[in-house]
Amino acid sequence: MEKLNFVKNGVLRLPPGFRFHPTDEELVVQYLKRKALCFPLPASIIPEVDVCRSDPWDLPGDCEQERYFFSTREAKYPNGNRSNRATGSGYWKATGIDKKIATSKGNQVVGMKKTLVFYRGKPPHGSRTDWIMHEYRLVNSDDTQQKMNSTQMENWVICRIFLKKRGTKKEDEHNIVGNGVEKQIQSKKNKPVFFDFMAKGGTDLNLAPCSSSSGSSGITEVSFDNNASDEHEESSSCHSFPYFRRKQ
Repeated sequence: MEKLNFVKNGVLRLPPGFRFHPTDEELVVQYLKRKALCFPLPASIIPEVDVCRSDPWDLPGDCEQERYFFSTREAKYPNGNRSNRATGSGYWKATGIDKKIATSKGNQVVGMKKTLVFYRGKPPHGSRTDWIMHEYRLVNSDDTQQKMNSTQMENWVICRIFLKKRGTKKEDEHNIVGNGVEKQIQSKKNKPVFFDFMAKGGTDLNLAPCSSSSGSSGITEVSFDNNASDEHEESSSCHSFPYFRRKQ
């Protein structure tokens, strides 16, 4: 059977309609472990690139899409375990704690995932960017470590690099305009309405019935009867308007 190869000149080329969206378990078990042990891969779909030799925007592939690379970790010091993640314009800085990757069946830990953020400049005064990298590495089990030592394999990792998306300028302007309109509508709703009670011909209030809570006049009806008795006059704060009375 002919081996499928979707990498051309270091760039992933998939047929129309195909997407490469593996799970963390698939990346570690089906690709990284097979690569480290020199086993055949499901497909030649992840190129080999030293991710720290180039800045993230200069790596092969489409910067607008997620990109996957096989890479090797370079020790920062000869006798240390820390990796050298410096590039030409900045450096990758680890953030948070490493996440364990377990199999869906058996719940066996097979790898670890480290999250890194790219900074421009030199530490510790670099400026943070929106470039994110997930670095997948194997767990050094006895069986795996023995096979890797026997084949003299390097410390392979898989790097998933992508650009963190933020809201566009149009969306921000839409939110600002929307909030402004909402505030204007709210202010109109809360704006007090005044009526000219001395206008000729009376005033159509169209007031809804109000509760008899404290501080509320509860005026709902207008009367122009000059012979109205005092027992119907409002005894609340509206006593200055003797021609208004409450509905019975």
